[in-house]
Amino acid sequence: MKFDLKITDPKSKARAGVITTDHGVIETPIFMPVGTVGTVKGVHQSELKNEINPDIILGNTYHLYLRPGLDILEKAGGLHKFMNWDRNILTDSGGYQVYSLSGRRKINEQGVKFKSHIDGSMHFFTPENVMKTQRTIGADIIMAFDECTPYPCDYNYAKRSMHMTHRWLDRCINHLEKLPFKYGFEQTFMPIVQGSTYKDLRRQSAEYIANSNQQANAIGGLSVGEPAEEMYAMTEVVTEILPEDKPRYLMGVGTPINILENIALGIDMFDCVMPTRNARNGMLFTAHGSINIKNKKWEDDFSPIDEMGITWVDTMYSKAYLRHLFAAKEMLGKQIASIHNLGFYVWLTREARKHILAGDFREWKDKMVKQMDKRL
Repeated sequence: MKFDLKITDPKSKARAGVITTDHGVIETPIFMPVGTVGTVKGVHQSELKNEINPDIILGNTYHLYLRPGLDILEKAGGLHKFMNWDRNILTDSGGYQVYSLSGRRKINEQGVKFKSHIDGSMHFFTPENVMKTQRTIGADIIMAFDECTPYPCDYNYAKRSMHMTHRWLDRCINHLEKLPFKYGFEQTFMPIVQGSTYKDLRRQSAEYIANSNQQANAIGGLSVGEPAEEMYAMTEVVTEILPEDKPRYLMGVGTPINILENIALGIDMFDCVMPTRNARNGMLFTAHGSINIKNKKWEDDFSPIDEMGITWVDTMYSKAYLRHLFAAKEMLGKQIASIHNLGFYVWLTREARKHILAGDFREWKDKMVKQMDKRL
């Protein structure tokens, strides 16, 4: 992987860069649609590629390991071929999924024992076998195995967990050196900063991760229920320490406003299930605020879903028609809303990039944050 930092905004820490991997170019800042089980939920690959048009999407190690399983993925020639996606893929190591299974898992120094949410079978993840699993899945960017702490989190627990995440990181790095690439292209490994909402722990963790000297770095354990101000404070602490010449990925964040504020703090990469999850519940994000399409006020509004027309669905269908689909519980409604929201998120980060390159990002960001902070 190669990263070229093109410019930093003079009035903030926002950056525009270019990541190049064996599967192509990723222009940053970037939003990465979440394709947990080898599909971005409700969206065909052709729509994903031609309408939403992201440079990179996500898969998830925990889910893909359980289903379809590593044998199938290896026989297919890796996840790219299995799902017919020829651009970049990043896989999350499963640390967050294991965290969310709080009643079904046990964590110790060796790794995590957990029960499958599918059939109740027992499994054991270690830093070593998670690296092997991610080699087999075959993403372009693979994540360290970490423990994601809950919010709120006791200081001593957060400290113990952070140190264990660091020890797990060393084991990941050591094991990766023994594992050749599987499908004829390179994989980039990303360690993850932890430390809950404690500045001293975040500083310690950021220094440890920076000193591991990997090609890119991530920040985890945020967007787990803490107030936005705490998220921004932790991001600011960490971006002051992580090296400027490497991409920075803030995991699992967030609302459109969260994304713009974190771009201003020096973050390059984002992912979140919010655009698709909220879409399935009838919540649309736009440049002028959010819309609950289920509300009666849209019943006879025959204007386009979004006059900006970022994706083809925005001007193809009216708000009244989309509301009708949700009222009738037609799956097409969820699909249309998903395409719209994903298109908007990718547009937003690309627009941010344009303004960083033009030198007026700060003014544009402040205007957009005000506009988007409304219910229409």
